[in-house]
Parts: sequence; structure tokens; C-alpha cells
Amino acid sequence: MTSPILTIDTPAGPVRATAGHRDADSVVFELGGAMRGSVHVTGTTDPHRWDQFTAVRACLGPVNSYKTTAPDEDLPRLARSRTGYHGSLTLYRDDTGRPEVSVYPMSSADDRPPSEKTAAVLTAVLRGCAEHVAQRADLLAILDASRQRDTTGLLRFLTGSVAHHQAEAVRLEREARSALPARKAAEAAWRTAARWLAASPHPVLLLMLADRTGSLTQEIRGLRWWGLRRPTSARLNRLTAPFERTSRARLCALSCCSASSSCCTHALRT
Repeated sequence: MTSPILTIDTPAGPVRATAGHRDADSVVFELGGAMRGSVHVTGTTDPHRWDQFTAVRACLGPVNSYKTTAPDEDLPRLARSRTGYHGSLTLYRDDTGRPEVSVYPMSSADDRPPSEKTAAVLTAVLRGCAEHVAQRADLLAILDASRQRDTTGLLRFLTGSVAHHQAEAVRLEREARSALPARKAAEAAWRTAARWLAASPHPVLLLMLADRTGSLTQEIRGLRWWGLRRPTSARLNRLTAPFERTSRARLCALSCCSASSSCCTHALRT
């Protein structure tokens, strides 16, 4: 195992991060040098593959910020500052095996964004701690414990998300169908107004046909956009639902098939 004491170079100076004893699913680092406080690192899913616990997430503070909130006085801060910060970073690998990071927006305890320099310091410390855990010999044990911790909630989320996307697809398709008669009526009214204008020019008819807010031209353009956009969004929702069902089934199979759990059977059938 690599050294439990890290030295991380940052724009504010070197930060020392001392790894504590591993909990079942996490490691907490105590910070010194240019920063004070702690960083919590645990396992999580790949941002693009919800059924695969292959990534690590580092959170500012002594706890998993996705499960609970650290008191303001426990948030990490620069050595010469009293301002604590929230935020997290996920370290994962892309399809070619190269490391990638996804940074959750950081903010101070009073919800203000950090300066560019402070954000760079926080990001460097989070990444350094995450990379250390990703190289540990007990990484697989951390990831497995994290999977056991999060599977129930993730299955609940995926089940609800599938239902949401299916319902959204139905709603969007219904709205697209309802927009068609309205668009045809507006186009008929536009043609009628154009004939009247040709026969007897009038300022009101010009306003109805002009490309301005509230005119027939604007109404037709909006209804056309609505009619095109809604089916596209509906198709995206219908494409998303099978992907989420597959992720849910794989996740459930990994977590409970060996125990012959009924939730696995349910996930594979739906």
C-alpha cells in the first residue's frame, strides 16, 4: 500500500493529507499545511455506467456528503481563512482506461463560489486524495462495501426514473398530437389574412402577418417547433428507459442474485 501521508502541491502551497484507518467503505484524510480540515473518499458508480462501482468520490469534509451534511465548522478551509467549503470530485476511467474527473460545483458554507485560486486548491486536494485511494491494495473491498451501501437507493432511483421517462414520453407524444390541429388552424387563419390583405390592405392585417410577438406568423412558428420538438423529446425518453432498466437489472443481479433475492427476479422481468 502507498504511504498514508500525501503531499499535494497546490497554488496555495503544499497540503499534507494523512489517511486514517479504512472504514468498510471509505477513508478519511486529515489535512495540514496550506489547508485545514478533512476529505472523505469512498467508492461510487462510474458516471456513465450506473451499474458499475468502479469509481471513487472525494468529498470536502469528514463525511460522505451524498448521505449527510457536515457541520459548517467541520468543512475544510485554507490555513489562513475561516471560510469552509462544500464540494466533491469523482475519479473514474474512460473507455480507453485514462483517468477522468467530474467535479461537483464547490461553494462556501454560505453558498458563495470560491475564487479561481481557491477552487484550484480544493480540486487539487480532492483529486490527490481520490488518486491515492484508487491505487490502494484494498480498493476492491472499498468498492464492494460502497456497492452494498448504495444498491438499494440506486435501484429505487432507477425504478422511479424508468417510470418517469415512460410517462414523459406518453405526455410529450400527446402534446405533439394536440399541437397539430392548432397549427393547421393558425395556418388557415394566416392564409385567410393574406388574402384579405391582398384584396384590401389594412394595418391590422399587416400586424397579424408580421414576424412579431403575438402575430399569426409567430404562433405558427412556435407550434411548428412544438410539434417537432415534442416527438424528438419523446423518443429520447423512450430510449433512456431501456438503458435504465438494463442498468437496474445488472445492478440487482450483482447485488442479490447469489442470495436468490426476489428483487433480482423482479428487476430482470420488468
